[in-house]
Amino acid sequence: MNKHRIIALLLAACFGAGAQAQALSSAPTAKPQAKNIIFFLGDGMGPTTITAARIFKAGEDGLLNFERLDRTARIKTYSNDAQVTDSAPSMGAYMTGVKINNDVISMKDAKPVAPAKDANGNASIDRCGANNGSSPMTILELAKANGKSVGAVTTTELTHATPASTFAHVCDRDMGYTIAQQVVPGGAGYNPRLGDGVDVLMGGGKIHFTPFDAKRNPKGRGDGRDLVAELGARGYFVANTRADMQSARVGRKFVGIYADSHLDYASKRRPEQPTLAEMTAKSIELLSTNPKGFFLMVEGGKIDHALHDTNARNALVETVAFDEAIQTAVDRMRAIDPGLENTLIVVTADHDHTMVLNGYPKRGNPVLDIVRGYATGEPTRDADGKTFTTLVFGNGPNRPEVRADVDSATALSEDYHQETGVRWSSESHGGGDVKLYATGAGSAPFKGTIENTRVFDLMKAAFGL
Repeated sequence: MNKHRIIALLLAACFGAGAQAQALSSAPTAKPQAKNIIFFLGDGMGPTTITAARIFKAGEDGLLNFERLDRTARIKTYSNDAQVTDSAPSMGAYMTGVKINNDVISMKDAKPVAPAKDANGNASIDRCGANNGSSPMTILELAKANGKSVGAVTTTELTHATPASTFAHVCDRDMGYTIAQQVVPGGAGYNPRLGDGVDVLMGGGKIHFTPFDAKRNPKGRGDGRDLVAELGARGYFVANTRADMQSARVGRKFVGIYADSHLDYASKRRPEQPTLAEMTAKSIELLSTNPKGFFLMVEGGKIDHALHDTNARNALVETVAFDEAIQTAVDRMRAIDPGLENTLIVVTADHDHTMVLNGYPKRGNPVLDIVRGYATGEPTRDADGKTFTTLVFGNGPNRPEVRADVDSATALSEDYHQETGVRWSSESHGGGDVKLYATGAGSAPFKGTIENTRVFDLMKAAFGL
């Protein structure tokens, strides 16, 4: 019990409750402020994906690491113009505190305008135009303006919707070439709010940073700029491989671009690509030397890719890899800041998907398998007498005209694509709420059902900004 509480109780005993209330009201309120924030975003990691990944990793009675964090909340995900959001406005809401239109990167009231094709046939010509929305400050930009180090890490392209929403402002998420130049200090199109530059950048998407070459880089930049070389000239340590990354030392800005497009699935990762946990650990090593603290965003972006592909196995493997990255961050930060008294860690998702867990399978049945009933252990059959899997999708391309039996060997194979209800070219996002988990300094207000924009406000308050 603190001394102000003790004094208040003594006053109450001697002079009544009024004196107690006055003493308590004059006592200082403890408002922990975070020097560091690590924001983890599991792209598309809706509640069913979390449940299925938990069963996949640890069984029905187990937990993922991030499910052990102290605080939980439920997040509403709708965008400014849609019941079902895409990744750009949902991440933008977290980063800016503003509801944003679908397909727009961290801009208020902007309307998406797809880029035009350049002479090489790539959509690289920015057509946003003037007076198409405004650009609110992102939490990364605010952190940078207050002397903190900042970083963005992803398993997707660095110019993809989630990482881009931390450091760029464009009217259409498909403007990868424009997004890339916004992060290169001193170059044309640079975002000046980033000051001397984002301190750590890791992911894929080299095509948006390097010049067009008909044979070697057919998706490269039409303007001929080599942004990787420009970053190097600005003092960045440039990494192309896991070994490069591991050799980097503190004291320099860092950019690691490990693939032409997105990074590999964790299940098929080439050894030259670092894991998300390794990228997270290295980022913390590089950023944590700043006495003023840091902001780091880490995205598990391939969860979303697997779900769009109706490949539940890869979605669960990616979620487990994301979970390992979170535990790595918790362990590293506890070594630096044992009670997390100066560090806030937030874990959430930008949107749901249409995957559901169904059919009354018995406890212990592999979550990727066909349904076996809890009463008999025998395969459950649909109204047409056919077996089906525990995990299915509401929509997507894999809807047969006539269903056939699904056997365990097929359902459990690495490249199996679950069946869908509505036939669509690609499985869509879901509009349901997502979960949020938090721990550390400033985490107490993360509770209840809240708007995604509120997360920005709470992180900003935790930073004391």
